[in-house]
Amino acid sequence: MKKRTYTDKPLGDTEYLLEQWGWWRMDGMGVPRYVSPLHALIRDNTPGEGGVKEYVITDELALAVDAAVSRLTKRDQQMGDILWLYFGAKWPALRVAREFKIGEPKFRELMKAGVAWVDSALESLREAA
Repeated sequence: MKKRTYTDKPLGDTEYLLEQWGWWRMDGMGVPRYVSPLHALIRDNTPGEGGVKEYVITDELALAVDAAVSRLTKRDQQMGDILWLYFGAKWPALRVAREFKIGEPKFRELMKAGVAWVDSALESLREAA
């Protein structure tokens, strides 16, 4: 399996952000759930290996990326689904291309267009920072 690399590429930072969003989403972060006070005490006071998972992406930014991908899916179903499956569900490129019955070059073209759309949708967050 080919490792995904993003450095020194146009839109590489947005692709990296989408990759981090995918890991955040796969771990179930951002999903509201109840944790009993007793469970929290036991969890916080029990020594364990590995500790708490640290993400490169904050919850607020991940939710903004999630909203952008959702808006893209509403606007262009195929492009949004391609981003969702590739970055969100961690499917390999060839599997996504086969799912949509398109070639891998066409998949890459649609994926890059979707990344560019998300990049422009998140531009207002960069300007605010």
